[in-house]
Amino acid sequence: MKPLIGITVDVQSDKENPRTKGLLKLNVNYADMVSQVGGNPVLITPFTDMKEMAHLVDGWLIPGGDDMDASHFGEENHPKVGLQDPLRWEMEEALYQQIDPLLPILGICYGCQFLNVKHGGTLLQHVPDQVGHEQHSGGTLQTYKVEESSRLRTFTGHSAITGASYHHQAVGKLGENLEAVAFADDGIVEAIEDPNKPFLVGVQWHPERTPQDDATLNLFRSFIQAAEQYRASK
Repeated sequence: MKPLIGITVDVQSDKENPRTKGLLKLNVNYADMVSQVGGNPVLITPFTDMKEMAHLVDGWLIPGGDDMDASHFGEENHPKVGLQDPLRWEMEEALYQQIDPLLPILGICYGCQFLNVKHGGTLLQHVPDQVGHEQHSGGTLQTYKVEESSRLRTFTGHSAITGASYHHQAVGKLGENLEAVAFADDGIVEAIEDPNKPFLVGVQWHPERTPQDDATLNLFRSFIQAAEQYRASK
């Protein structure tokens, strides 16, 4: 049986709209990549029973999204912040509290930032303030140096990865037990991992948007392999 990969959806609440009350949405390419490499994607919503879901899934993919409220890491919001719907934070926080610490997790863009903050880290709220340019946004293709001793290097098989960049925020202070394992040329952290977990990786770029790239395929395959091993251990 294929491993069950939970993907938390994005949320756009609209309580004033009696017809829909808003939207739950996810870009198709996240689920498509999981399916392509042998996973069975299932979408998780704010209305899902997180305790039950935590026992069902064999892996968790945390996708990109809007900006996290800086109150979650003890700061005031930057003027350039475009806030995530609070329902999404509540959903993922609730699931995070229920999961097995050994559950394989892949965080992408916002998902990478979420993992860092949940480990006690902070974010750079507007990267151009730090580096003086906006080349990390708009889908710029960038090449990132991957630390040779990292698990990410093992998972992807590459010491340099080209990825599509769509972010204006990034990892600031590293969270507890996390290591920065990939970097842009200007020093911005582009990937983090917990070397003590079978698979806990956050990447700041969007690998689901470069589906034919060898490093992308290897990253997703390694994630699904970890989920298969986790499923077998249950």
